[in-house]
Amino acid sequence: MAIKTRKEQRNMRHLRIRSKIMGTAARPRFCVSITASNIYLQFIDDENGVTLAMTSSLDKQFKEQNVPTNMDGAKVLGKMAAEKAVAANISNVVFDRSGYKFHGRIKAIADAARENGLNF
Repeated sequence: MAIKTRKEQRNMRHLRIRSKIMGTAARPRFCVSITASNIYLQFIDDENGVTLAMTSSLDKQFKEQNVPTNMDGAKVLGKMAAEKAVAANISNVVFDRSGYKFHGRIKAIADAARENGLNF
C-alpha cells in the first residue's frame, strides 16, 4: 500500500466523519473549514440543506479587531460563531472538524465555542 500524503489522509478522515454525522434543525452540524489564510465556520441543517448561521475571518466584525488567523484568531472566531448561534436559537451542535486533527486552531475554535454557550 502506498503512503498517502497529508492531504489524502485528511480527505479520508473527512469522508469517514461525514458518513457518520449529520446535522438537523434541532442539532445542526458545526462545520469548520480552514485554508492557508482564512477560517470559515458554518452551522448547517443537512436535512433541509440550509446554512443556519456562519462566520469567517473575512467578516467585517473580525477584521476590525486586527487579529491574525492563528490560535488567537481562532479563539475570537469561535466566540463570534457561538454568539451568532445563540442569537439564532442554536445551543446543541454536532462538531464537524472536516478531517482536521483536533489540535491547534480546531481545538481553539471548539473550546471558545463551548465557553460561550454551545454544547457539543
